[in-house]
Amino acid sequence: MRPLDNETGDVPHMSSALVSPRATLAGFGALAVILGIGLTLAVDFAARPGGETQVAAAGAAENHFKDISLVAKSAIVVDIAERKVLYAKNPDVQLPLASLTKVPLALVASEVLPPDSMLTLPRNMFQVGYPDQLLQGERWRVRDVLDFTLAASSNEGADILAGVAGESLRAKYRDASSESPALWRMNDLAEKLGLSATHFLNVTGLDVSTTLAGAYGSARDMALLFAYAAETNPEAFSATTRGDVTLTSQSGLRVNVHNTNLLEREIPGLILGKTGFTDLAGGNLAVVFDVGIARPVVAVVLGSTPTERFNDIQKLVEAARNTIASE
Repeated sequence: MRPLDNETGDVPHMSSALVSPRATLAGFGALAVILGIGLTLAVDFAARPGGETQVAAAGAAENHFKDISLVAKSAIVVDIAERKVLYAKNPDVQLPLASLTKVPLALVASEVLPPDSMLTLPRNMFQVGYPDQLLQGERWRVRDVLDFTLAASSNEGADILAGVAGESLRAKYRDASSESPALWRMNDLAEKLGLSATHFLNVTGLDVSTTLAGAYGSARDMALLFAYAAETNPEAFSATTRGDVTLTSQSGLRVNVHNTNLLEREIPGLILGKTGFTDLAGGNLAVVFDVGIARPVVAVVLGSTPTERFNDIQKLVEAARNTIASE
């Protein structure tokens, strides 16, 4: 029996290889900025396996994190612009990622799939709890399938994107696995970014069994990954910043997609957000948002509950805004 992911699948064929001019690691300036954050995190907060590490807003005029209590097992808040950790709780503990896995999938698929190219769905794509779906045989833009996959957290969509991107990724990367090029590239990207606690076993984040998750990583790793995604390809994640997204197929069929991130309207300046939930992961949520002009911040909670992950993030977002305002 297939394990369930309550944020909501296997593989199509695309006749011609598609090559995007955008490369995930292109632009040394942007990469240096993001990797600089990673280096700063390593210097400021050395990995402490096990036990609880809780720190807050070093050097801030006023500490707005000091009284925060989270349900999440692990969390981190990073001021990306200033390369400064504002808050961390067990940031290096390796935990299941669930559907946060769809963010690196979107990055690697976008390397080789032009957003306006068309594909024919090999199977239905569902959004849990809602009647609207993308049906087998319909033709959709890659951008629409990506939006559906991220906003509705569709596992079917993740499998489809991975399958469509596979041939082109294998052509682009000589060392790519012939069995699952997208999965190989996701792990390759994690290695290139220095995400030492991160490993993907599948492209959806679904639990493999009752004891083995589909992906693992730390809050620190996810902060770096999400900051990198927001810096290098924010347009790929635009659907995660809206409550409802209306998609239109080539034949004119309209489908309304509902965002699994219930906070999308509650976080001004939201750049990117992604939920995750499985039995092993509990509730995960990561967001990148602007505080003022060109002042991006990333907040991550892992190992919360399906409900409390939203409360946890709300607390961290508010504290980050107040902390930066008090500088």
